[in-house]
Amino acid sequence: MKTKFWTGLVIVLLAIMLVGAGASAWRFLRVDDIYAQLIGAGAMAIVVLGAWVLGRELLFGIGTEKLGRQLETEGGLPEDTVERSAGGRANRAQADEQFKIYAAEAEAAPEDWRSWFRLSIAYDIAGDRTRARKNMRKAITMEKAARSKG
Repeated sequence: MKTKFWTGLVIVLLAIMLVGAGASAWRFLRVDDIYAQLIGAGAMAIVVLGAWVLGRELLFGIGTEKLGRQLETEGGLPEDTVERSAGGRANRAQADEQFKIYAAEAEAAPEDWRSWFRLSIAYDIAGDRTRARKNMRKAITMEKAARSKG
């Protein structure tokens, strides 16, 4: 619950910043000076990009949480049995072993979003956040496609 509070606070603060930056950019765009208008256009582009990234990440988080709740209900959430150091780093050998299990599962059931979700968790535990996010996005997309078919 604490994490959701802080995440919500950061989102609200970022939204306030984007609105303020958008208002400033709009003021620059309305000035009769080409340089000011260029600054305004650049600032507005940054605001639009920031809003897009924020929206995309919010949808990713909502999708991830939804799938996690569904897997938990089904009893299919992966168990994190990997030991961690005092600093929180996963035991590499154990993480690699756990990863092999979930990689084999995804290979055996490539059409099941659940296997990709679990593989994403294994990537995350192994420290490969880029592949973890890629596989989680795949799981979210697959679950949406399966839901729209059924």
